[in-house]
Amino acid sequence: MPREVILTQQGLDDLKAKIEHLSTARRHEVAERIKEARAFGDISENSEYDDAKNEQAMLEKQIAELEDKLRSATVIDESDVTTDVVSVGVTVHVKDQKTDKSVKYKIVGSAEANPAENKLSNESPVGKALLGKKRGEIVSVPVPRGPARKLKITKIEAK
Repeated sequence: MPREVILTQQGLDDLKAKIEHLSTARRHEVAERIKEARAFGDISENSEYDDAKNEQAMLEKQIAELEDKLRSATVIDESDVTTDVVSVGVTVHVKDQKTDKSVKYKIVGSAEANPAENKLSNESPVGKALLGKKRGEIVSVPVPRGPARKLKITKIEAK
């Protein structure tokens, strides 16, 4: 049984666009590589042909995995998200109690997570710790070494 994938509308649109790109443009590129490699002659000793066929297999696997995610996706309606507690779809502002540094994170499903864009998965250690908490609460996030990181929720917004 595939596990549920939680997506925002933006995440769903991005996933569909990625599947579309891989299914059309990338498949065509790989097919061209296979065609060119065949032109080199005997395919039994043709490393270009083997590479192209391997790339095709990896591409098909990636497309199948993304389509599987799409089938098991639950799209959250961001207009229904409340700002009473931290949940998937909200942007939460936190202040590190040790460094006094403020950061804002968008809580998203694992399929959309991108720490570089401050999009945290609801399954990540920080995301898990923040879920269900209210403004003003201090959450403790375990870190690999040293004392747990303490984050104070300063604001929860739906956007």
